Amino acid sequence: MSLTFLFRAMTRDFAKVSVCQHVQSLHTGCQLLAAEKALLMKLRKTTGYTFINCKKALERFDNDITQAETWLHAEAQKEGWSRASKLEGRKAKEGLVGLFIQDTAAVMVEVNCETDFVARNDKFQQLVKAVAFATLAHHRNKTQSKTGYVKSILAGDELNKLCVEEGASLSDRVALTIGRLGENLSVRRAVTVGVPAEWHIGSYVHGGVHGQTEVAMGRYAALVVFQGGEKEQWDVLGRKLGQHIVGEAPVSLGNMDDLPCGESETRLLPQTFLGDPSRTVAEFLRGQQARVLDFIRFQCGESVDDQVK
Repeated sequence: MSLTFLFRAMTRDFAKVSVCQHVQSLHTGCQLLAAEKALLMKLRKTTGYTFINCKKALERFDNDITQAETWLHAEAQKEGWSRASKLEGRKAKEGLVGLFIQDTAAVMVEVNCETDFVARNDKFQQLVKAVAFATLAHHRNKTQSKTGYVKSILAGDELNKLCVEEGASLSDRVALTIGRLGENLSVRRAVTVGVPAEWHIGSYVHGGVHGQTEVAMGRYAALVVFQGGEKEQWDVLGRKLGQHIVGEAPVSLGNMDDLPCGESETRLLPQTFLGDPSRTVAEFLRGQQARVLDFIRFQCGESVDDQVK
């Protein structure tokens, strides 16, 4: 009887140990799964890449999130260059115009994509912002020793050479975004202006993108350089002039004493003012004791002949 009792006791103890080890293993496994899922979610949120690619990167580098992120960017950029060469012939007429004003300087850029769907994507809008900031930094670097009014026009080839974060070129950033979005993208053009302290820069963006606070974005935008007017009305005056320029699409400035030539008028000052059809732009400006010195208008996807000269 004693041997039988001892055997049964040993069997029960062994079973308890096995169950405890199994439960502990399950608990540890759950912890590992939760930790891995948290890493996956973090990498997905940080990079914006698909869950499949993020999982592949974490598995490749044994859950080292830093190495995984670096590898994902490199792969996306390689894929972007590959896609860019394949998509190069496809038309990119959609996109956004980005506009940013800081102190006495302003920049307006156009970045194109193939579809309006991609133009609404946050990754594309971040690219527009990067182009605007890189262009403005280039402008400030080039005009440090200059005084007076400075205006610079940059085409796509020049813009692609500009530097963005960590020394990468803008073309690298475009390739990275192509890798993420899978659509042909191009940085088309930009204009920067710098004005003396007594001059003012007005602006207007039509069809604006909600949620973008630093860089205003839309399908149409205008910058207007002006003098005069009451200080507390500078923002309103600049916006009204920008709205007119976007809406009426003048192609030249004209003179304050020019006579209007009807609905086909393309000079800004003799045009009927959009905000008050009873007056011309010149008459409106006289009432404000102000004058326009220059303006630039961008329409996303407009033909090369319509671009700013």
